[in-house]
Amino acid sequence: MFLNRRLFVFFIFVSTVAFSQEEKIDSTKITTLDEVVITGQYNPRSIKKSVHNVIVIKREQIENQAANNLADLLNFNLNLTIIPSSQTGKSTISFFGLDAQYFNILVDNIPLVSDSGLGNNIDLTQINLDDIERIEIVEGAMGVEYGANAVSGVINIITKKNIKENWNIKASLQEETVSNEYAWFNKGRHIQALNVANKISENWFARVGVNRNQFAGFYNGKQGENYYKNDGLRGYDWLPKEQLNTNAFVQFKKEQFQLFYKFEYFNESINYYDATVRANIDVNAQTSNPSATDKIFTTHRFVNNLNFIGKLNSGANYDVSLSYQEQKRHLNEFNHFILSKERSNETDEIYQSSKVFYSKGNINNLVKSNTFNFQLGYETRFITGFDTEASGDVTQEDKEQSQNNFAVFGSSEYKFSEKFIVRPGIRYEYNSLFKSKILASLSARYLMKHGFELRGNIGTSYRTPNFEELYYYFVDSNHDVRGNENLNPENGFTAFINLKKYSYINDISLLNSLKLSYVDVSDKIDLAIVKTIPLQYQYINIDAYKLWGITSNNSLKKKNWTFNLGATLQGISRVAGNELQAEDDFLYSFQLNTSATYNILKWQTAATVLLKHNGKQQNYVSSGVDADGNSIFTKSTTSAYNWLDVSLKKSFFKNKIQATLGARNLFDVTNVNVSGTNSEGTHAANNSALLLGYGKSYYLKLLYNLNF
Repeated sequence: MFLNRRLFVFFIFVSTVAFSQEEKIDSTKITTLDEVVITGQYNPRSIKKSVHNVIVIKREQIENQAANNLADLLNFNLNLTIIPSSQTGKSTISFFGLDAQYFNILVDNIPLVSDSGLGNNIDLTQINLDDIERIEIVEGAMGVEYGANAVSGVINIITKKNIKENWNIKASLQEETVSNEYAWFNKGRHIQALNVANKISENWFARVGVNRNQFAGFYNGKQGENYYKNDGLRGYDWLPKEQLNTNAFVQFKKEQFQLFYKFEYFNESINYYDATVRANIDVNAQTSNPSATDKIFTTHRFVNNLNFIGKLNSGANYDVSLSYQEQKRHLNEFNHFILSKERSNETDEIYQSSKVFYSKGNINNLVKSNTFNFQLGYETRFITGFDTEASGDVTQEDKEQSQNNFAVFGSSEYKFSEKFIVRPGIRYEYNSLFKSKILASLSARYLMKHGFELRGNIGTSYRTPNFEELYYYFVDSNHDVRGNENLNPENGFTAFINLKKYSYINDISLLNSLKLSYVDVSDKIDLAIVKTIPLQYQYINIDAYKLWGITSNNSLKKKNWTFNLGATLQGISRVAGNELQAEDDFLYSFQLNTSATYNILKWQTAATVLLKHNGKQQNYVSSGVDADGNSIFTKSTTSAYNWLDVSLKKSFFKNKIQATLGARNLFDVTNVNVSGTNSEGTHAANNSALLLGYGKSYYLKLLYNLNF
């Protein structure tokens, strides 16, 4: 920890020195400020004019990393941690120490459906990046703009809506090892994609695409599906899965009006092979027919998004979105006879389902003023779904529930001068299951001398309880764990201050930023002991969560070079309100990231290196109960680990063919040690391991790009 603090002091020093540099501006080179962002803005505007601090991931970075989905891409960002599950196939994000239930993932400003909700708890591996133009990340509570579950921020995925030529056809093939495992069909990762876009006329544009991603699993010493010995080695350490993503997009633009419609169908199949094998010995025939209970999880997702964007004759801008989305997860369970490939006792059911109708609209520029603007809007969400798995194994019921949200919101933007803008906002939200909420925010931007930009934001949002917290029920002779339909939503408050400076020294451009962050979540939901004899657990509003952090980001560009260096130090406090021995001390963690890209223009080649250090992370966990029923807390420590990726991208024949050769996870991370965890409610602590990666892997991607 002492070394981490010294490193962070060094990064603060680097930022301070950079902030103090005298700038020599050549106006012909100021191009970085012209990049347009839309997330959290009234109208598309440059990053410099944006009220919020928006982090942008460009298409170039996606291609340099040969990233196929969000899990491939976001692993190197500060304050973000990818959390994969080898046994469910899902990868989610921890954002400012809070899990994937506390932020929204949007596609063109519309939240994306998940197994049990809308916008939150999204599996990142299910979001394909083929048709993506850029990704915008806004940190901090965005409750006024986006409502529930936007406590820690939003990630907005912006799709491509135009091409320069009349036709663009892209076909790609990507082959990748999984650790040292690779074969054409049954080992490794195999990705194929085809995308066709056509500028039909000045007013019409259309695009269609398909992507197939086969992940053959990670054996890691296990023997796969055809192994029939009962020694615990059957199956995979990381489950195999196959994904198919298809999409279609059509857009109409004319003068001051724009309409676009997007359709997406996503299919995923995950195979689980049980390690327990039954011999099924026939004594009379002296034969055996080994079998195991296997499962296939299949997900179907349909997305229909319709957007209207335009300007009235009065000069007012409007934006209306309509969306119907549906996601279902099937469970096919059967007794699998391994040698004969036959099945018996087969069941097939839908055990997770979400159906969503969503609509949002806003209007601004209602008054003709150079100093004052305001925005009015509405948002509706009609969600119906169930989660059999999260409702307990005993009831065997599909607890289908409906949740309806109606919200109106407004904000105003006052320009004291070209340099100083303030935006207050307020939102009233009615929820059919919970009490109505009033959310508020205040954002400001001040452009100072010598290239300094100061932004501040305070805001509120809330998180609604999920299916498990509301309806879980598992009671037998040894267990009593229950959900709670009377839970209240968690309340979130955040405060962010960001100081940024652009500098231009001869042919070098510098961007340095220093950010302070504070997150406070009250009424946090946790599983707690509500009765000691007999022992009974229930989800209740009991915890508190606080985070403070300081982050430094530094970027340097010179001709063909781009270099980035960043670090963040976070302190997190968690406390259970009814536990006498609960600890509320701040526990600290440190992250460092750096990347470098070198473009050799005459060779049409780009080399990229990305590195992220995740320092050790500590947390207080309950390791049992004392004689009075109070929890006993111990300190759990997750060991530090590092990610390192490298890639080399080369274009041929005026960018018609592009080849990317690279390696992921060069430090060969698989299991990360977790010490001080409890074991099945006993008082003694032990060590365990967290499977975070499948080792060092290599890939080759070939892309054919035809424009005419």
